[in-house]
Amino acid sequence: MSDESTASQSAWERVDTKVPHSARVWDFLLGGKDHFAVDREVGETLLRVFPDFTQVARLQRQFLIRVVRYLVREAGIRQFLDIGTGLPTANNTHEVAQRIAPESRVVYVDNDPIVLVHARALLTSTPPGVTDYIEADVRHPDVILQGAAKTLDYGKPVAVMMLSIAGQVSDAEDPKSIIDQLLEPLAPGSHLALSDGANTNPALVQAVQGYNKSAAGAYHLRGPAQIGGFFDGLELVEPGVVPTPQWRPDPDRWDEPSDVVSAVCGVARKR
Repeated sequence: MSDESTASQSAWERVDTKVPHSARVWDFLLGGKDHFAVDREVGETLLRVFPDFTQVARLQRQFLIRVVRYLVREAGIRQFLDIGTGLPTANNTHEVAQRIAPESRVVYVDNDPIVLVHARALLTSTPPGVTDYIEADVRHPDVILQGAAKTLDYGKPVAVMMLSIAGQVSDAEDPKSIIDQLLEPLAPGSHLALSDGANTNPALVQAVQGYNKSAAGAYHLRGPAQIGGFFDGLELVEPGVVPTPQWRPDPDRWDEPSDVVSAVCGVARKR
């Protein structure tokens, strides 16, 4: 048996099919097939309380596509550190980036063993680009940076992608400190792209409260101002911190209702 096969087998053995995981629940909401009954049960409960959850998941994916295009085309980024990548689906970070700049290098990070299995099989690129995968928790930025350094050159700008991941870190665990640690060794011109759930939608708040009762890790909704604080010390890119659908929307965009904000986002540059 090859080392890769052994690693995949070991990853499968560590998958707990009795406890829902955010990556698999998100996969269910996006219409994927890589989830278990416990994940579907949680996803269905979320949708009963907050029927727009599927739309929110798709809006996040659309933001990923737009922001990667911006980072490659306008900011000149060729290296990406995608933390909390989730299960592979259409238009993953490396696919969007390498369609524009084939030499782009992407490192994916997640802490779910089943994501590791699928990432090794599906998150691959052809030369001159490179993709790699690290099994690590966002709470361990030192582990992430050490692993990513095998693929990324920190002497050149890197885009750190944190979509729907800061909310998995409690205030007591200090997500701002984690973000600062991730950016500290990176070259000037590096960027932070972050989008997270907001506590301004009562139905979403109720749905997340129900999710937190059964999930392996709680999700922490925050106010837009608090999420905006994650960019302190960086140079915000226009239009600043805004509801996710409003960040440089495509001409044929589709939005959430104007009176409801479920997630906010921003992109900022390290000076």
